[in-house]
Amino acid sequence: MNSLQFAIEMEHEGEKFYMEQAELNKKNDLKFVCELLAADEKEHAKMLTDKMNHEESQFPETNTLADAKNIFTEMTPIQSGNEELKSQISFYRNALEIEQQSVDFYMKYQKETTDDGEKKLFDFLIQQEKTHLAVLGELYLLLKNAKDWVENAEFGLREDY
Repeated sequence: MNSLQFAIEMEHEGEKFYMEQAELNKKNDLKFVCELLAADEKEHAKMLTDKMNHEESQFPETNTLADAKNIFTEMTPIQSGNEELKSQISFYRNALEIEQQSVDFYMKYQKETTDDGEKKLFDFLIQQEKTHLAVLGELYLLLKNAKDWVENAEFGLREDY
């Protein structure tokens, strides 16, 4: 299996993971986050498939970051100590690990490939996965520190993306 085939499979697995999580969390804010990430993973798989089939690959503008900022303003208040909070924290921790593995994978193969088109594609995907990391990281910290923070997520101090 070459790097493109492996990457396609990895993106399909990511999409499946996020859709399963969206279904499990259909009654809370996590559903929106998972659907957003699943759509990105699906688009990534398409781009990789296009490249593998020697088709022109488009690098679309994504709204993940802008959509994620909307998550902060529209989140329902978080109750610390409840089971739903613990479940969501666990999800974000796992998702952060998955996204970091994706970044590491794409960085490795970007360095190894001699194909300029693959280098550009892997660079684009690295940036996409880093955006996912930033979004998930912010949401993870928001939930993890819910019992300590008594602020509106929109107005709190946080690192810029």
